[in-house]
Amino acid sequence: MPDNSTEVTAAGIARLAGVGRAAVSNWRRRHAGFPKPVGGTEASPSFALSEVEQWLRDQGKLAEVPLRERVWQQLAGHPDGAVTALVHTGCALLLVRDRPTTWLEITAVSDARMAGVLPTALDHVLADRFGEERAVPTPTASALLPSVPLLRAAAELAAETGARQAFDFLFGRQLDANPRQYTLTPPGLAELMADLAEPAGDAARRSGKSSRTVLDPAAGTGALLCAAGRPTALYAQEADPGLAALTALRLALHPENRAAGPSLAVRAGDTLRTDAFPGLAVDAVLCHPPFNERDWGHDDLAYDPRWEYGFPARTESELAWVQHALAHLREGGTAVVLMPPAAASRRSGRRIRADLLRRGALRAVIALPAGAAPPYGIPLHVWVLRKPGTEQPPAPELLVVDAAEPETAGAPSGRDRLDWPAVRAAVLDAWTPFDVPGRREPVEERPGTSRAVPVIELLDDDVDLAPARHLPPPAAGGGAAELVRVRERLDDTLKLTARLTPPPPVPCEPTRRPFTTVGELARAGALYLRTGSGAGSGPVPVLTEHDVLSGAAPSGTPSPPAASPEDEPLLLEPGDVVVPVLGGGAVARVVDDATAGAVLGRNLQLLRPDPAALDPWFLAGFLRGTANNRQASSYASTATRLDARRLQVPRLPLAEQRTYGEQFSALAAFEDALRTAGRLGGQLVQGMYDGLTDGSVAPE
Repeated sequence: MPDNSTEVTAAGIARLAGVGRAAVSNWRRRHAGFPKPVGGTEASPSFALSEVEQWLRDQGKLAEVPLRERVWQQLAGHPDGAVTALVHTGCALLLVRDRPTTWLEITAVSDARMAGVLPTALDHVLADRFGEERAVPTPTASALLPSVPLLRAAAELAAETGARQAFDFLFGRQLDANPRQYTLTPPGLAELMADLAEPAGDAARRSGKSSRTVLDPAAGTGALLCAAGRPTALYAQEADPGLAALTALRLALHPENRAAGPSLAVRAGDTLRTDAFPGLAVDAVLCHPPFNERDWGHDDLAYDPRWEYGFPARTESELAWVQHALAHLREGGTAVVLMPPAAASRRSGRRIRADLLRRGALRAVIALPAGAAPPYGIPLHVWVLRKPGTEQPPAPELLVVDAAEPETAGAPSGRDRLDWPAVRAAVLDAWTPFDVPGRREPVEERPGTSRAVPVIELLDDDVDLAPARHLPPPAAGGGAAELVRVRERLDDTLKLTARLTPPPPVPCEPTRRPFTTVGELARAGALYLRTGSGAGSGPVPVLTEHDVLSGAAPSGTPSPPAASPEDEPLLLEPGDVVVPVLGGGAVARVVDDATAGAVLGRNLQLLRPDPAALDPWFLAGFLRGTANNRQASSYASTATRLDARRLQVPRLPLAEQRTYGEQFSALAAFEDALRTAGRLGGQLVQGMYDGLTDGSVAPE
């Protein structure tokens, strides 16, 4: 099929040209020669990719389409759908990596001939990697024919970046384009769960010395098995056949899972109703099951031998997954299962929870912060289970851990709000000393964070395993001594606030001054204007919208690497002015030395003034005017959006700007002092309440 059959949406055109979608809408209205829609709907039309590319070049808006962008657009516009195209691409990339000579020979012929000979070559490489029974069927010649231009382009991309990186990029784009279709396990969570599944004292997995077998019965996108290091065998089952094929290819292309690596067995099918691996006993099970399923097989599986700890109620699908995981463990093997918090306390599951405790199968319940995984607004739990041995006595204790971060309480939840290294350290610092074979010494109790709870304490009428219910609270406000220090800091801050209080305002006659807009200043080169993406890599923090609104230090983590030049990370510099896009509030923050170097986050606009033309504090101060924000804001039914280009600034000489800037800087310092005083005051008040109620502070 010719390349001009590929279609692209307005969002795809914006990504190709490195502009916003509004610019594409303007082009369609203003330019009669803009390509006409060839598909889609009236609300979301699609256009021929080749026509769009040519128009962009003719208008001087596109020098050349980036290769990976071209490949993605070909994949997204495939006539048989993106999933089919991605499966074909993954098969071809596996052939490119494992048999490059064969691939070069095949690509030397015409497209039609290539489609005819590819199935045989793909069948060989797929059989070598997955065996005869596999989740990735060999595509037929007729099915491959529309994909040949895509496969050639994907091989070019693999030559630039590597086969695994090329597939991960395309797979990631597919996940981003369909966020409601897939349940994702974030990399930080996957690594933590894989670490918890390690045998006690084993530090060899990362160095490649592990000899374990690992199963994921609800494999999803394969994130958990990708984090499992280098076991000797990987087993996976996924209900969605298309996703099962993609996961199998992702695992096969993973650098630690090459042909000389572990055996891979990936199956498609409903795990609970039709187990693809009956009788399989592995060393570790990692599982992120679907939550709150009513139709999990309750009526069909009443006498299934997996329900060793009790038949789960219809509303307890998660406890069915827990027992499925235990049924596939060898004695002493470990299962790590992500669970909704309700599973720890629902009355309908208390008998199964009690039996898991009595027999020593449940070893730890770990509460994660909200934002660890979808649904991001709920603080999920991780259960660590171990298959009881026939000659070993039941474990007498359950480890409960609360890894929530108190300092982020009240902050917006979401994956970009979590400090995964800190969460991982908190969990493993509690788990590692607890999970010691033959341990005789008691585990250190960490108030508010972790505790080894005797099983006998948990076997009451509720069998409630929520960690917060069994953890002693931390000392009020850090203890009475800490409350004294908080009071001293509050006293110093209040004195500072008094010194910074502005003098009485001096009335004067309003003067008419010439104004200009931020957009005009940007066009004149007096400042640089950019919207943040939050994209980046490495440990560089991200200044988030919440940080700007609350005056906090940068606290976000970077999103995946940029997909277009407009999304490249922007590092903040001293003197930059940052304004939130949403909310309608009069807020502007001048970046100081402590904030410099952070990445500009999403929903934030950067104004970088030329110091020879604009004083940053003068600029930020006038941007905060209520009337200024009102006239520069647009209003929708649910949100207010600020267009920084429409904000107005008076035309003043630089010396006069600096006079205003000094006043605005002093006001900002006063505002910071008030904010600090409010935070310390709240901490002192709550600490006193807690201390008086728990007896750590005397009522004097």
